[in-house]
Amino acid sequence: MICLISPGPFVPFVLINSNSATPGPIAKNLLTLTIAVPLRRKGRLIVCKPRYVKKLLLIITCVFAWSLLPAQKVDSIFFHLYTDSLKKGTHNYINVDGKLSNGSWQPMTAKDVKFGSSACEFSGNELIIPPNFNGEKIVVWAELKNNPSQRIERTIWIKKKPDPEFLPTKDEVMQGGNRRRRR
Repeated sequence: MICLISPGPFVPFVLINSNSATPGPIAKNLLTLTIAVPLRRKGRLIVCKPRYVKKLLLIITCVFAWSLLPAQKVDSIFFHLYTDSLKKGTHNYINVDGKLSNGSWQPMTAKDVKFGSSACEFSGNELIIPPNFNGEKIVVWAELKNNPSQRIERTIWIKKKPDPEFLPTKDEVMQGGNRRRRR
């Protein structure tokens, strides 16, 4: 039996030759496995028992079958923002998740998605808003690099109230509790 496995023209190929026709007790149970590299013009002759060749063929078959399996494709993308407004003078993380064809979610990065905005610049997934920005809102969009028809757009407002200088202490929070204003 002779079997030739070659995945491509410049890739090493495997030649398996059964020596069962050769008389003798030793040659009867051996297979000859030749791995040849066409570009180097060198070949190696490896003699091994049939059970090892079968394992090698199983591994090679599994690797080729795995490489032919289709990857999960992104059906749609969505913004999942951590806040309802953006802050000036900070890096604002814009979270984009992709819904895969099997129904699961995967976070998208700048490798997968092209980001853009109406006024400011992106660094990866982060929208950088300078402290002296005067606009009230920014339109942010994201589109898949491998499928530009998958594009989403969102208007996000800029936070107007400044952050408090000092946050309340633990005791102030515990004493303040659930005070509600009555109207």
